[in-house]
Amino acid sequence: MTSLQNIKIGGREAQPHKSVRSPNFQSRTVLTRNPWQFVELWLKREGKKEALFYWSQASEFGKASIGLPTQSAPLLHYYSFMNATKALLSAKGLTFSPMHGVRAHNMNGASSKISIVNEGVRILNNGIVPALSNYYGEQEVDTTHSLQDLLFNLPHVHRTFCLTYPNQTEMFIPIKEPKFLFDATNRVVRLHARISKNFQSSHVLRRMAPTFISDPTAPANSYEIVSSASRPFTRPLKPTLADLASLQSLQEELRKSVFYINGSETLWYVRSNVAGGKTLSRMPATMTLAAMHRLSELCRYKPVELASFLGGQKNWLISEFIQQSPEQFIDEIASEMTGHQIMAPNVRAAN
Repeated sequence: MTSLQNIKIGGREAQPHKSVRSPNFQSRTVLTRNPWQFVELWLKREGKKEALFYWSQASEFGKASIGLPTQSAPLLHYYSFMNATKALLSAKGLTFSPMHGVRAHNMNGASSKISIVNEGVRILNNGIVPALSNYYGEQEVDTTHSLQDLLFNLPHVHRTFCLTYPNQTEMFIPIKEPKFLFDATNRVVRLHARISKNFQSSHVLRRMAPTFISDPTAPANSYEIVSSASRPFTRPLKPTLADLASLQSLQEELRKSVFYINGSETLWYVRSNVAGGKTLSRMPATMTLAAMHRLSELCRYKPVELASFLGGQKNWLISEFIQQSPEQFIDEIASEMTGHQIMAPNVRAAN
C-alpha cells in the first residue's frame, strides 16, 4: 500500500505554480483574455500607485509594438518588459536603480559581424536587470552572456534553438501531471511527475539533473520522477499555515530547474544535463529582458546590420524569440507580481 497522498488546497490538487517566490496556492486560476487589465485592477485594489504607473507604461509600449516588423519590434518590446519589471519590483517594495543595468558585450573581439555567438550582454551591479536577478535569488556567477547562450536557456524558444542547431540535444524535458504529494511515512512533501511519452528512455533518466530522481515508489519503466528535495508536511487534506509555508519554500527551490511555457494549457519542463550548450543559473524572465535589451540596441544603432542578420541563417530563431517572448514574459511577471496563475479561457465548441 502506497504511503503517497494527494495534497488538497481549497479542494484542488497542489501543483507547481507559475509564480516562483509569491505563489498563492489557495487561489483559483484567473481566466482572462486580458492579463494587462487584470493586473491593473489588482494593483489598484492593492493601492500600488507607483507600480500601477509602470504597468500602464508597459501596457502602452506593448500595444504600440503590435503590427511592427520584426526588425523594429524589439525596441518597444524592451521598454514594455523593462516597465513591467519596474512594476514588479515596485509592487514588492524593493528599491532599485532606474538604469538598465545591462549593456552590450562583444564576445568576438574586433569582429563587426552580427551573430548570436558574438552579440552579447554584460549584466551590471546596479539597475533593472540585476534587481530582477536579485529578486529571483539567481546564483549565476558569470555576468557576460552571448545571445546564443541566452536563447539556449529559454524554454519557450528552446525547441526552435534545437531545430536551428540539429546536433544539439534538448535540455528541457517535458513532464506530465506534475503535482505535490504527501509522503505519509516520512511526513514530507515532494514534487512528483511523469516524463512525457516521446522522451521516455533510460538515456533521458540518466541525464536528469540532481534535482530529480526516478521515483522509487513507482512501477518499473513508468518513467515517473520525484524531486530530491522535500519539506516537512503534516495535513495533506487541510494544510496548516506551516504546511503552506513548506510548500512555498519547496516551490521556490524547485522552480530553479522546473519551468513552464504559457498557453491555454500550461506546459511544464525539467532542465537536464546535456552537452553542447552552456547552462545558465538564471530565470527565464531575467534572460529574456537582457536579450531583448541587446536586440533593442541593434534596432537603434545598427538597423541595417540587424535587418541583414534577420535575413540570415538564424533568422527563424531570432524571429521566434521576438514574436513569442512578449506573451511569455508578461505572463511570468504578472503571475510573480500578483501570486495568481493567469490563463486564457478555453473556447468550448457548440454542441
